[in-house]
Amino acid sequence: MADLTIKGAVKLISEVKVISDKFKVREFVVTTPDDKYPQDLIFSTVNDKISILDSIGVGQEVEVSFNLRGREFNGRYYNTLDAWKVQSTTQQDDIPF
Repeated sequence: MADLTIKGAVKLISEVKVISDKFKVREFVVTTPDDKYPQDLIFSTVNDKISILDSIGVGQEVEVSFNLRGREFNGRYYNTLDAWKVQSTTQQDDIPF
């Protein structure tokens, strides 16, 4: 599937969850700026991609590049938004110190 992007504001960044010795995951929520019905979208980063969130903070405007993943487990179907790049869209002059 083609790479997708979306812009919005970071609403939440979770702690790193260690699933096993070789698998870690960190989730974050981005609120899209839809006028009538803003959407809260949850994204996942895994293993070496967890560090892309180190320079991002709650409330920051970002552009997220991600892949849409789907899978079946025990007769149920699940989707995952797998983020591979998170880039601030806030101007450096606009960030309070």
